[in-house]
Amino acid sequence: MTPRRTPETPAAKPAARRTITRKPATPTAERAVSSESRRAMIAERAYLRAERRGFTPGREAEDWLAAEVEIDSLLKAGRGGSSQ
Repeated sequence: MTPRRTPETPAAKPAARRTITRKPATPTAERAVSSESRRAMIAERAYLRAERRGFTPGREAEDWLAAEVEIDSLLKAGRGGSSQ
């Protein structure tokens, strides 16, 4: 049986909680994508676009430019900017 707490008996103090401090994560806006990484992402996206259309020749520049727009929009959105 547990003893009853009365007004004369002070309540036990709760155990002290340890506070864990962590470094805040680097905001996405501060993470820069290198030009090499950006170019690799664009190349992959352009390849996928070409693959979707069956690799028909003559539209490589169109694929690349569209891929640039897509990747730049994604990168801008990832930094918290508007993709529009």
